Amino acid sequence: MALLAGCGTSAPADSGPTTVDVWLMRDSTTDDFTARFKDDFEKNNPGVRLNIQIQEWDGIGPKVIAALASNDAPEVIEVGNTQVAQYAASGGVVDLTSKVDDLGGRDWIPGLRDPGAIDGKQFGIPYYAANRVVIYRKDLFEQAGVRPPTTRAEWLATTEKLNQGSVQGIYLPGQMWYALAGFIWDEGGDLAVRDGSAWKGALATPQALAGADFYRRLQALGKGPKDSDEAKPQQSDVFANGQVAQLIAVPGAAKLITKANPALADKLGFFPIPGKSADLPGAVFTGGSDLIIPVAAAQQEQAYQVVKSLTGPRWQTELAKTMNYVPNRTSLAKASSDPGAQAMALGARNGHGTPNSPNWAAVEARNPIKDYLTDILTGADPLTAAREADAVITAALNTGK
Repeated sequence: MALLAGCGTSAPADSGPTTVDVWLMRDSTTDDFTARFKDDFEKNNPGVRLNIQIQEWDGIGPKVIAALASNDAPEVIEVGNTQVAQYAASGGVVDLTSKVDDLGGRDWIPGLRDPGAIDGKQFGIPYYAANRVVIYRKDLFEQAGVRPPTTRAEWLATTEKLNQGSVQGIYLPGQMWYALAGFIWDEGGDLAVRDGSAWKGALATPQALAGADFYRRLQALGKGPKDSDEAKPQQSDVFANGQVAQLIAVPGAAKLITKANPALADKLGFFPIPGKSADLPGAVFTGGSDLIIPVAAAQQEQAYQVVKSLTGPRWQTELAKTMNYVPNRTSLAKASSDPGAQAMALGARNGHGTPNSPNWAAVEARNPIKDYLTDILTGADPLTAAREADAVITAALNTGK
């Protein structure tokens, strides 16, 4: 491809500026960050003009697919890390495998690196990440005489001690399937696995069943509903309005909590979700974004330079400080001084992505994993419920429905 030839980025002297179209997503950065990046890039790449367009997440999938199939695609597109497989399957995304080392790929956090790689080829370049942590009430921990735990066994014991009087040790709704996924990954299992050229659900494996059993034990130490997720009711409101000691959420939920209850402003702390041992935090789903380059993009080399700059150490550090995201590199874990971001970065060491199938979105659309959780929390036989959910997952992954 032209972008691999190592050409310069300047336009010929007798032509006008070369325009490079970049699609970034709403709320991924601030206007100030975008303006500073644009000015710096154009200064260091004479003859190139960046046209950065902010896109809305709602409806972005069909818009990206249409762009990849067109003859007039933007040079760079920000996409959700779990969407890369779907877009790569179209054949319209540039394979950047040969550029991984040049882009610092040996230092990428796994939860962004792995979803961007399809069948051993790197199509998505890690941009930024976010993952869940435990938000806790420092005052309630102090009253119970406990400290943030570092292992899952300690977590259960600590949560039980916090369950005193009107205090709810943890608020964990029954259908928080992302938390379940982390416990399954801790056990060495997964939500689904490849079966030759096809995929199959993996909830009925011993590893996944062990992860589900830990979820059941932890959920029983609070009063979270067994038949709904974190949005029904909004778990940040439950935390703000009651005597809740812990919550699993992205750090940004702390702002929602203190907005609803300003009295908690100085009482919130953060720690990574504990793992099976103190040596490694618990596994977490890593959400976030990758950058892709469409095959149809006209300015391939300039597109690569944009990707290299946005995902390089300087602008990754700036992005982490601006947005409190997890940078794409493990070596930049302390780029933000925000306590929530630091806890998130520690957890990102053990980050994972959802199964790397182009049809994973079909699973989430029906989400039998939520129903499975409700079933086992309300007394169903775990193996039977897991097999029923696996059948739905397998069908969705192999048909896209």
